[in-house]
Amino acid sequence: QVQLAESGGGLVQAGGSLRLSCTASGYSSSIYAMGWFRQFQGKEREVVAIAATGRPTYYTESVKGRFTITRDNAKNTVVLQMNSLKPEDTAVYYCAARAARTVLSNTYTSSAYPNWGQGTQVTVSS
Repeated sequence: QVQLAESGGGLVQAGGSLRLSCTASGYSSSIYAMGWFRQFQGKEREVVAIAATGRPTYYTESVKGRFTITRDNAKNTVVLQMNSLKPEDTAVYYCAARAARTVLSNTYTSSAYPNWGQGTQVTVSS
């Protein structure tokens, strides 16, 4: 059974840093893409950063230069290092993974990911 286990998150002041980690287990083959999405209260889930095999690393515009995604294919882990955090980054963050390769546009779309972590709250105070 595929599982994604997240850790990290919490409360931090604006300008601070947090590190989110996610480990995937139960996959019988290599994973095509792993990444992070977030969901603001009352909003749809949106992409934050994606690391996909053979694809450019993707960051949503609002986090470029502040967040870094790192993936270890051998360990099936993905880490999101979040620096210079802002109150508008406050959300529930979800790890996601997809085993099968898909077209580029799908790679950055939440509906293309069948496997999700439980979500972790990130709160940035002003």
